[in-house]
Amino acid sequence: MEAFHNVSTRPEEHRGEALLERYDKFVVDLDGCVWLGEQPIAGSAQAIACMRDAGKQVVFATNDSRCAGEAYATKLRSMAIEARASDVVSAGGTLQEILAAHHRGARAFVIGTEAMLERVSAAGLAIVNGSPRATRAEVVVVAGSEQVVYDDLRCAALSVRAGAVFLAAARDATLPHPDGLWPGTGAILAAVECASGRRAQVIGKPEPALLESALRLLGAGRTLMIGDRLDSDVVAAARAGLDAALVLTGSTTLEEARRARDPVPVVIVESLAALAGVELRSPT
Repeated sequence: MEAFHNVSTRPEEHRGEALLERYDKFVVDLDGCVWLGEQPIAGSAQAIACMRDAGKQVVFATNDSRCAGEAYATKLRSMAIEARASDVVSAGGTLQEILAAHHRGARAFVIGTEAMLERVSAAGLAIVNGSPRATRAEVVVVAGSEQVVYDDLRCAALSVRAGAVFLAAARDATLPHPDGLWPGTGAILAAVECASGRRAQVIGKPEPALLESALRLLGAGRTLMIGDRLDSDVVAAARAGLDAALVLTGSTTLEEARRARDPVPVVIVESLAALAGVELRSPT
């Protein structure tokens, strides 16, 4: 299978070097592009280094809301990718900003990790999880978690039915891991939406807020979004006025990518390494 699968009429897009030349800045998704769970994707560190060596700016944007900001940078550094917390914009961080700006002082019920609970509290909201007010929260936040129990869904749904503001970090149905696609934030959100009869306001991709935060970090210049999902990364890029490249190391197959319509990625590529023109050595 060839590394590049062109979806435009520009022949130069078949070479990674040409793509690097066409853009000044890159917004790179994490899950499915840089890593799968705790496992780095082959060549991702070299690809980021190649971009930076070419004088390009790189920031990372993730719909994953399970971690505190520094945790993403620590994980990147563990995979030999230099990063600071300020190099990563996350749905959890953007959600915290929105809560602080518009809902400070409200009572909140949160489905999410301890890191997400801390973000909501830091935004100035009172957490009502585990209290008599859990079913009558003023704001319900649904974020990624691997520890969801039925009572979380019950309290969230009852609060939403009673009129709570309903926010979610993301709608990604799956999260790519080495052994396949795990249920993502969207799978949890679907249960609450089904039980409450209401649809949440999503903060992460495909909404443009996350990429707009990344663009504020990068400043002006020709920018390419690199992601592994059509329904979040590519759509978010279009809504933010950016081109998008799709890698096939995460949630999207080549067949699915080729069926994409409005928007479409400027290129479909096997991996971040292939996009950057990095040649991987086969094990001997």
